[in-house]
Amino acid sequence: MKKRLLSAFSAVLFTAETFAGNAGSDAPIRFDVPSKVASDVYPAPGSKNTPPAGFTALFNGQDLSGWWGAGNDVNPLKYLSLSPEDLAKKREASIPEIEKHWKVANGELLNDGRGLFLTTEKYYGDFELLVDYKTVPRADSGIYLRGTPQVQIWDYTEKGKFQIGSNKGSGGLWNNSKGAPGKDPLVLADRPFGEWNRLRIVIVGSRVWTWLNGQPTVVGAIMENYFDRSSPLPPRGPILLQTHGREIIWRNIFVREIGVAEGNAILHERGNEAGFKSIFNSKDLTGWTGAKEAVHIEDGAIVWNAKKGGTLYTEEKFSDYVVRFEFKLPRGGNNGLAIRYPGQGDPAYVGMTELQILDDNYEANTKQKIDLRQAHGSAYGMVAAKRGYQRPLGEWNYQEVTVKGSTLRVELNGVPILNTDLSKVTKYAGNRQHPGKDRTTGYFGFAGHNDPVQFRNIEIKPLTTAKE
Repeated sequence: MKKRLLSAFSAVLFTAETFAGNAGSDAPIRFDVPSKVASDVYPAPGSKNTPPAGFTALFNGQDLSGWWGAGNDVNPLKYLSLSPEDLAKKREASIPEIEKHWKVANGELLNDGRGLFLTTEKYYGDFELLVDYKTVPRADSGIYLRGTPQVQIWDYTEKGKFQIGSNKGSGGLWNNSKGAPGKDPLVLADRPFGEWNRLRIVIVGSRVWTWLNGQPTVVGAIMENYFDRSSPLPPRGPILLQTHGREIIWRNIFVREIGVAEGNAILHERGNEAGFKSIFNSKDLTGWTGAKEAVHIEDGAIVWNAKKGGTLYTEEKFSDYVVRFEFKLPRGGNNGLAIRYPGQGDPAYVGMTELQILDDNYEANTKQKIDLRQAHGSAYGMVAAKRGYQRPLGEWNYQEVTVKGSTLRVELNGVPILNTDLSKVTKYAGNRQHPGKDRTTGYFGFAGHNDPVQFRNIEIKPLTTAKE
C-alpha cells in the first residue's frame, strides 16, 4: 500500500518433505492430495465411533452432546454474529425440536427426514471430515460446510430428479452454479441402499475436495456461498447434517482441523500443475533488479528492510500469467505486488496496478484510515477486495494472482477475494487517474513501504509470451 494514505490432508497421508531452500520449523509441508483414500484413514465398521489418530469424534455414539439445531437453510451470518448470550439461548431453544427428529440407537444417529439441521456447537475453518452414512430410496440430504450448503447426498436412482443431477450421484457441490467446477461429482460412487457409504471431505479456504467410497468426486473446486454468491464462504462456521424428507443414518463422524502449514501446502499442491517455474532461488536475488538494497534474504525468504522503500522486480517481463507465493506480515505491515511494472515510477499508477499486501487490521493496528480500495488484495485505488481471510499475524499466507488481459483474480488462502476487469474501472480513489492500468506487459515485483514483510516460494506460470 502507498504510504500516502487517502483520507477517504489427512495427518496420515502428508509427508514432512519441505520445499527446497526452506528448512526450518515453520517451513511449509509438502502435501499430496491423493486420488484414493488410504484404507487406514477410516476405522473398521465395528469401531463404535472411535476416531482415527488426529481426529475428534463429533458424534459420541450415545447422545447429541455438542450439537444443536440451526434453522433450515438459514444464512449462518444470522447466528455467527450473535452475542454469546443470544447464541446460547438460540441453541437451548432448538434442543426440544431436534430431539423429536434425531435419535441415537446402537451407536448410530438416525434422522426421520424432518426437523432442524443438526449443527455443531464448535465452529471450524479449514478441516478434514470423515462420515459414514446410509440412506433409503428418495433420500435427499447433505453436509453443510461452515454453515453453507453443501456436499450433496441423495438417491442416485430417483428418476424424477435426473434433470437436476441425481443420476450423477452424491459427493458433489450441488449448490454451485450450473456448469461450475465441483457442482456434479466426477464419478458415480454411491453404494446400493442398505449399505454404508464413506465420505471424506477436505476444505481449505473455499476450496473443497471430496471422496465417496474411496473415489474422488470433487478435486479442489471453489465452493460458492449459496447465500451470497458475490462473497466467499465465511472464514469459520459450523458443520451441519441436513434433513430433507427421508430417513438417513449416520455414524463415525470425525473431524481434524487443518493447520496453516498444511493448508498452504494443500493449496500449493492442489493441481500439481505443469508450467510453474520458480523466480526466487531462496538464496540470493539472481533474476531480480531494482531496489535490491531494500531487502535481505533470511531463512529462504525475501525480507523487506525496515524504513526502506522502492520496487524490487524481475529481470524478465511477463504479459498474462499466474503467480503464487507465500507472505508473512508484521503488525500494520504494508507492501504490494507490482503488476506489469515498466521498470520505473510508481507501480500503482504507471504499472497495470499495485495489488495490496497489507495487514487486514491495518486501521486498528496503525490508527490510520484507508480507502476500501487500499485493503489487502485490492487493485490499489481502483477496486476493493474482500477482507477477513488472512492468517493471524506472524503466520504464512498463501496467495495466487492471475493476470489475464485486463482482468485480475486474487485468491488468498484458498479464498477468491478479487475478480475484476480494470478496463471497466472509471472511478478512482482520490480522483487520481491510473494511466498504466491498460498496460499489456511488464515486470513482476514487490513494492516496499518500509515494513519487514516477507515473501517466499515465489513461482510464476506464463500464460502468454510477453510482447513489447
